[in-house]
Amino acid sequence: MKTFVIFLGGLAIGATLVFGSLPQSAAAAEEEGAVIKTALEMRAEALLAIAVKHIEDKGEAGVRDFARQSAFVDRDLYAYAVRTDGVFLASGGSSAALVGDNVIDHADSEGKPFFREMIETARSEGRGRVEYRWFNPADSRGEPKVTLFQRVGDVIVAVGYYPPRATPVEAKAMLRDAVKALAADRAATLAEFQHLGGRFIRNDLYVFVVDLESGLFLAHGATPALVGTDAMQLRDPRGELIVLQMAQIAKDDGAGEYDYFWRNPTTGRIESKHTFFRTHNGMLIGVGSYNR
Repeated sequence: MKTFVIFLGGLAIGATLVFGSLPQSAAAAEEEGAVIKTALEMRAEALLAIAVKHIEDKGEAGVRDFARQSAFVDRDLYAYAVRTDGVFLASGGSSAALVGDNVIDHADSEGKPFFREMIETARSEGRGRVEYRWFNPADSRGEPKVTLFQRVGDVIVAVGYYPPRATPVEAKAMLRDAVKALAADRAATLAEFQHLGGRFIRNDLYVFVVDLESGLFLAHGATPALVGTDAMQLRDPRGELIVLQMAQIAKDDGAGEYDYFWRNPTTGRIESKHTFFRTHNGMLIGVGSYNR
């Protein structure tokens, strides 16, 4: 395992990559793909560490400071605390409305009792993360949310964030820039698509390129181990030959769009994805965004 810290748009972004032996197939390579840790997750981890240290020093009484001191709020992120018996103790954000309630059976917008999961994991393992859907005040809709947490005695300290998600407009723009860059310098651009610090890996957006004659991956921003494997045999969880389908669509028009399921490199989860693609000089180039 190797961990890198890179800089993108002036923000530090960590990326943890897990490498194994060279996979024998595209499917095996995808399983060994990297999970990209974004700047937002790193901010959440840093804020959680500050809040945990405070409770280690001050005990349960220190949770009151989460709502009083700016040290426990980082822009849209904030620390909160739940006791292991389910009582919500304090919050530096909108969840302050829950203070005093027992939230152990509190469910998200899809009925998931995520506080119960958090408490059970904290009791057994001491720390962890929980994923659920929650109202996002930034856009007034239910969104996937991740909360990182750690137990300190009977107090569970937590920080949640909404994983960044690119839009279809951003995916189209990156595809346009990728084709333009390939036309200018193919070799250098294929290498740049693999570069975590480059302009072609941004949150959950990345570029993949397939040689249409051989059917092999030439580049894959999220899973470099796919390079050199047979893209035409790559299937999504439903069994669809996704790259083959794209190639067939692009054969007539030179471009197209395709929906399938794929692993999101910023969440590590299988999600619905919409990919835009074009052909250029014998290559299939694609960029997709994950559906909200």
